[in-house]
Amino acid sequence: MKIQIENNQTKINIDRRKIRSVVLKLLNILDCANKELSITFVDDNTIKQLNKHYLQRDHSTNVLSFSLQEGEYGNINPDILGDIVISAETAQRDAATSNLSLSEEIDFLIIHGLLHLLGFNHENTTKTQTTKMQIKERELFGMLNSGKSNII
Repeated sequence: MKIQIENNQTKINIDRRKIRSVVLKLLNILDCANKELSITFVDDNTIKQLNKHYLQRDHSTNVLSFSLQEGEYGNINPDILGDIVISAETAQRDAATSNLSLSEEIDFLIIHGLLHLLGFNHENTTKTQTTKMQIKERELFGMLNSGKSNII
């Protein structure tokens, strides 16, 4: 499996070794140990531009996922899941407002993005599908952070 982690922002320190460890653990839990993906950390301005270009939403967000398993050519290489883009600035703000550490917030955003790459959805879908994704997020977050006091 190949996990590419890029840090394309300079405001917040990103521990790529820890993130790689988290992603490996998640891929193993999700039975995707042989899959490939990339994670890129950007600033608010960059994620705002991506959000506007790809989703026509003119604001920054915390995470975007770009699946390579969907669409007309989604079956060309089933071992490549896709790309996750995280705004480190938004993650830091969200962590502060939800009483999580930055590391825990990033874990949660990776989980959220990874579930999107695996076909989970919470937008423009049924309440059942949204709830299913939320339950899976909490389950995975709990597995990563068992023994810690902060729970989403």
